[in-house]
Amino acid sequence: MDRYARWNALLELLTESGRVTVEEASERLDVSQATIRRDFDQLAQQQMITRTRGGAVANGVSYDLPLRYKSAKHSAEKQRIGEAAARLVTPGTVVGLNGGTTITEVARALAVRPDLNAGGEGSQLTVVTNALNIANELLLRSRMKIVVAGGVVRPQSFEVVGPLGGALLKEVTLDIVLLGVDALDVELGAASHHEGEASMNSLMVARAKRVVVIADSSKLGGHAFARICPISKIETLVTDSGAPAATIAAFQDAGVDVITA
Repeated sequence: MDRYARWNALLELLTESGRVTVEEASERLDVSQATIRRDFDQLAQQQMITRTRGGAVANGVSYDLPLRYKSAKHSAEKQRIGEAAARLVTPGTVVGLNGGTTITEVARALAVRPDLNAGGEGSQLTVVTNALNIANELLLRSRMKIVVAGGVVRPQSFEVVGPLGGALLKEVTLDIVLLGVDALDVELGAASHHEGEASMNSLMVARAKRVVVIADSSKLGGHAFARICPISKIETLVTDSGAPAATIAAFQDAGVDVITA
């Protein structure tokens, strides 16, 4: 287990219990107590936890982990979801992408599709994104036209938020938006932990002819702070095969087409 995967696991332990000792964490993660002490010290320096004698306590009831710490979580499922979502995109269209680990997999799958990178008349894909890492993935690996919304960058997610980016999004039309979310619920709709990201994502939804939510099964039925859009705005959900049948049925009953990867 690498350092970021350990940090992610430690923060999840703290989210569950609120407090954990060095000895408990060492046993759960099967690493030395010296390693756990170093991890705790480094997380405390970043103000993500509070160090205590013999352990650590959570700083809050939940964590919006930096993107670089999330990449190992549900990675196989996210890759399959990304490939399935990329198949919904056709050449010559305008695609909206926000940020997050699952959308990163979507971008990677788009970048390697030959038909989207042929460069022929009318076949070039245009991607509109508010995530710097997504733009970077596509610029390095494809010949697509990349449009990046301006504004203030959130270090947590590499997403740009604020009125500057919103001004651009209000002036474009998207054929399809592939939207990563922190939570998706039949009653509450799609949501994000951060209100600035939710606002940008809402603008993408408003400017899109088709809205596709990309979410692994751990996000389904969950709640997050800021709503992006109601379920009625979502045409398709792409998730993994770990989603319970009852959950899938509930989304289908609400009029959402569900694709499992």
